[in-house]
Amino acid sequence: MPTNSSSLPRRYQQTKPYTMDLQTVTVGVVQATPALFDREKSIDIVIDWLGRAKRAGCQLVLFPESFIPCYPRGLRFDAVVGRRTDRGREQWLDYWANSLDVPSPSVDRLSNAIRDAGLFVGLGVTEREPIGGTLHCSLLYFGPDGTLLGKHRKLKPTGLERYIWGESDGSTLVSYQTSLGRIGGLICWENYMPLARTALYQKGVEIYLAPTADARDAWQASMQHIALEGRCFVLASNQFVRKSDYPERYQADLADEPDIMSRGGSVILSPLGDVLAGPLWDQEGLLTAELDFSLLAKSKLDFDCVGHYARPDVFQLTVVNQPDTQIYPT
Repeated sequence: MPTNSSSLPRRYQQTKPYTMDLQTVTVGVVQATPALFDREKSIDIVIDWLGRAKRAGCQLVLFPESFIPCYPRGLRFDAVVGRRTDRGREQWLDYWANSLDVPSPSVDRLSNAIRDAGLFVGLGVTEREPIGGTLHCSLLYFGPDGTLLGKHRKLKPTGLERYIWGESDGSTLVSYQTSLGRIGGLICWENYMPLARTALYQKGVEIYLAPTADARDAWQASMQHIALEGRCFVLASNQFVRKSDYPERYQADLADEPDIMSRGGSVILSPLGDVLAGPLWDQEGLLTAELDFSLLAKSKLDFDCVGHYARPDVFQLTVVNQPDTQIYPT
């Protein structure tokens, strides 16, 4: 990905100083169930929810972490320290084969549907590296004309996620200046990394995307904290998944799992930590909210973590290879 604005296509280069537009933006957060371990059917489900978001008047919509082809909750791929099995490798092949190449005809399908809906979209996927085949947990960003603006790859997979996903670096800590405001985000437990959050705050992120697989009550407190800390709108999106949603070939591996494996908990919050929509539990649904950008300005009266509340004489953060904010044409 480009590391300086002069290397960006002309339409993404910043040509004027940024000023806050005190507008109102309608956003949506999808809490849904993918077709687990089936890339193309999961894309069909994305396309269906894009239509629902369009009909609801959304201008931006966020999908959960690894919605394509799924977050493989509850599976171990027969892995223990020092030993793997042929059966585990077959399960891995199933996940790998249904992951998403970027670019690819599958991404073209998504782009065409997004163009038809006319929405900004954040979409969580498992992405397959074109050389070598390593998988990454990625957040894809699309413009309303269907353009794939770029992607963020999870910096640090959590726990056994490290077995299935590779790590990323600062070159994917991306942010975008758009007609809806400045957009950026982190995936799931990356949101517990203070310096990763600060790297986005320094970019002036106004709409903060947090696709996740964390369905605990405690996740709500983390999202509220980020809204208050970053003085930004926060959109958090999770899947709703039942054990019965998994293909039959995985049911024996999930015998000890509860019937509802992910309750959801998707939510939208204001820069003052107020809940604008949700949290949504134990069902699929589309949360929508109107984001009043005057709240962004009002919230800075008493706190701005990278402005008047910062201490650059004491603290400085350098992010290796983080690209400049990209400019999407209005």
